[in-house]
Amino acid sequence: MRTGVIAKKIGMTRLFQDDGRHVPVTVLALEGCQVVGQRTADTDGYVAVQLGAGTAKAKNVAKPQRGSFGKAEVEPKAKVAEFRVADDALVDVGTVISADHFVPGQMVDVSGTTQGKGFAGAMKRWGFGGMRATHGVSISHRAHGSTGNRQDPGRVFKNKKMAGHMGARNRTQQNLEIVRTDAERGLLFVKGSVPGSKGAWLLVRDAVKLPAHGEAPYPAAARVAAAPVAAPQAEPEAPAADATESTEA
Repeated sequence: MRTGVIAKKIGMTRLFQDDGRHVPVTVLALEGCQVVGQRTADTDGYVAVQLGAGTAKAKNVAKPQRGSFGKAEVEPKAKVAEFRVADDALVDVGTVISADHFVPGQMVDVSGTTQGKGFAGAMKRWGFGGMRATHGVSISHRAHGSTGNRQDPGRVFKNKKMAGHMGARNRTQQNLEIVRTDAERGLLFVKGSVPGSKGAWLLVRDAVKLPAHGEAPYPAAARVAAAPVAAPQAEPEAPAADATESTEA
């Protein structure tokens, strides 16, 4: 079991295939997804990798978190999450995860918080059809209708579909396909929609209901820093010509 990544939702677009068909995709960005801690069975009782993403000002981070970031020698992160991994899938602290951690054609599970809709009626929240437009119905066209029952049991059952708060819940979209990756820009293109609004942090993991992809790097794909550009060397100077001129005898 590999670690997942923390990604930021950028928005939706479409990609064209070789045969001309287009695929709707959600663009996810890996902004400094870095390992900031490890959890081992000896000290913590379980094995996990702690990742951080984004950047945060030191004054906006609590003192205990500042200490953990300083111990790991990494910059303060805006989002921190843990991923359970196998014993041989631990990643060194300070490693930056690349977008090549996933490969095109791989299935992943994306977790996030859905968009909050506030207080919504039964038609919007549950898809009710509403009441009649005539035949005595005057001001209750969008009402959900009867909620109770007869004398026995004489109450409304729990979990009855009614009006109430909609959205702003943790949800996981499973078995989404990775259409394309861009390691240079740190982008993942996931087929379909994912929970959350633009700018929301999401957790992307390998699909738990499907076997592991054979080409996915194990335990993780680290981002390689760009090699420094060597300064141009100065050309050697040509030897100076002899200033003395030969004299005739």
